[in-house]
Amino acid sequence: MIRLFHVSDLHFGCADEAALHWFAGAVAAERPDAVVVTGDLTMRARRSEFEAAAAWLGSLNVPMTIEPGNHDLSWNPFVRFVRPYRHFRRIEANLARPLSLPGATLVPLKTTARFQWRLNWSWGVVGDDSLRQAIARIEAKPPGSVTIVACHHPLIDRDDIRSRGRTLRGREALSQLAAAGADVVLSGHVHDPFDSLIEADGRPIRVIGAGTLSHRTRATPPSFNMLTVDGGKIATAVRTMM
Repeated sequence: MIRLFHVSDLHFGCADEAALHWFAGAVAAERPDAVVVTGDLTMRARRSEFEAAAAWLGSLNVPMTIEPGNHDLSWNPFVRFVRPYRHFRRIEANLARPLSLPGATLVPLKTTARFQWRLNWSWGVVGDDSLRQAIARIEAKPPGSVTIVACHHPLIDRDDIRSRGRTLRGREALSQLAAAGADVVLSGHVHDPFDSLIEADGRPIRVIGAGTLSHRTRATPPSFNMLTVDGGKIATAVRTMM
């Protein structure tokens, strides 16, 4: 059985220290096979925030894959266009890192962009190159492996979640991922957990969102998801800090 901890929206600079301590304690006590971080490590993409996030993530001492979030891109025009991910240096080895575990394959999908032809750049977008890379990794997975895609923005919006990802090409991407053989898409961004089975062009695919470990909570207290993969089946449970 594979156990994964799915956490998102740490927002260092606005992080909940008690929630970070609670999550780190769960990792230390239970030693999951991997931690999946679906973006927004920081609040304002400042160097000090990235340094604090990198130190905390490194202290977990477990395999992990990290996706960038919209809060992790600088709003300094020069930095955003020329070196948008420069502060990820300390965690570069885990940034958008594919992971192959016995019975499970984790595939990254970038949904952030340094530029969009719309005013709200906090929303998501699936680029052609990112989608092609994800599909190639899905198609190369070992036979029988459960395939889990990790991104920051939900690929489709949900009526019961107040915030929206408004991800450009998200629905089309979900259909192509399902056709390629993806079983699950993990995301963050909305700060509330969800878990649904979606029909994408007649193919079922599960979409699972994580909450936040920051003070920027919405309907749910600080939380993370625990996923188990056993015999080709996926179970998930939301862990909330009380």
